Amino acid sequence: MPSTLDQIRLLTGADRTAIEQLLRTSEYIYQRFMPLELPLLLKHYPAVGLLHGNSLHGFLLTQNVVPPTAWIGGFGVSWTESRKYLDILFTLLDQLQPHLTSRGVQYLYYSGNNSERDWLHTVLLTRDFIPQRLLYAYDKYDYNIPTTGNQQVHIRPVCLSTTEQTYSDDMAALLAIEEACFEQLWRYDATAFSDIAATHPYFVVAELDGQVVGYQFNAVEDECGYFVRIAVHPTFAGRAIGTRLVAEAIHFFAEQRVERIMLNTQEENVYAHRLYERFGFVRLEHKGFVLRKHLT
Repeated sequence: MPSTLDQIRLLTGADRTAIEQLLRTSEYIYQRFMPLELPLLLKHYPAVGLLHGNSLHGFLLTQNVVPPTAWIGGFGVSWTESRKYLDILFTLLDQLQPHLTSRGVQYLYYSGNNSERDWLHTVLLTRDFIPQRLLYAYDKYDYNIPTTGNQQVHIRPVCLSTTEQTYSDDMAALLAIEEACFEQLWRYDATAFSDIAATHPYFVVAELDGQVVGYQFNAVEDECGYFVRIAVHPTFAGRAIGTRLVAEAIHFFAEQRVERIMLNTQEENVYAHRLYERFGFVRLEHKGFVLRKHLT
């Protein structure tokens, strides 16, 4: 257990360097975000840390807090505290919960890529997390494009501007697509979309007859490209809009010269599986997963 000399408090942007240090050196790390996202995560979402004096010994971050849901975004402990990583994790989870419930969060989610090798999977099951979803992982090692999709669809960079009371440009369309396409746990809000636009090198919308009908964004880290999200409003299904978005995304990854393109999708999303396999993505043997805890 943390000692009486330890302090637990909310983390801020001033703690960024200490968190980055733990991410580089910790034996026990979970990181669901890209490095460029860290400042905005600290700005917009609750994060708690365990400190001894001025030294950060452990942290727990959240992301995509869209009530009634939130996601665990990252966790780490200093190497000196490795033997106590479970005690620190459980303590930080307990301290984080009231900050989430005060925002209207009822469900906290955690995702991993491989239930058999994910070191937090079994741990969280002992802390009232329950299995919620299975995910399939796909990889692609080339830039082959079998079809370019609907050429009447115009692909352009997203344009976002928001005020506290109104949404302009593409924001309203993105939020409508979210509501139509995704369950609550997967949805982004205006804050999340603004952060994504600021931190991801590729974020585009698909227009048909002047109307925004879909979107897609990617991330790149080292030699890997991450196919993060694609969505097309169900009203426009069957018009090869998703195919057009995938083709353009592969063009982007080719320009970035990534060696591997990676993605995850829900087990039951049969349409997505067919689309990705058509483009030469290969399904991996292991399955990802999502766990959920009901905050009381």
